[in-house]
Amino acid sequence: MAKITKEDFISSLKEMTLLEVKELVDAMKEEFGVDPSAVAVAAAPAAGAEEAAPSKQTVVLVNAGAAKINVIKIIREVTGLGLKEAKDIADAGGNVKENIPTEEANELKARLEEAGAEVELK
Repeated sequence: MAKITKEDFISSLKEMTLLEVKELVDAMKEEFGVDPSAVAVAAAPAAGAEEAAPSKQTVVLVNAGAAKINVIKIIREVTGLGLKEAKDIADAGGNVKENIPTEEANELKARLEEAGAEVELK
């Protein structure tokens, strides 16, 4: 008997009805003496604990620097804020964008730093 790959097994599951999946789970319980749903639930917290880096970041402007106009332009572009609101953030500092993916946050931080701003990710 050929060994079934994980991908083949998953694609087979996608083609099954709910009743067929339930029958498969019942057969696994009978054959192996283990409830697969209990194993999946127990493994889920362990998988989440391994993730050390946060998936969402907040870009915080600490200081706009000497080229404040360029920083204001970037803030307006990425947030859609008006000129006054973007200028207020550039003057006082604060959150530019909140809860964005880490990759996007790093790109925004690089753009703002290139314009002369001091930026932190939280």
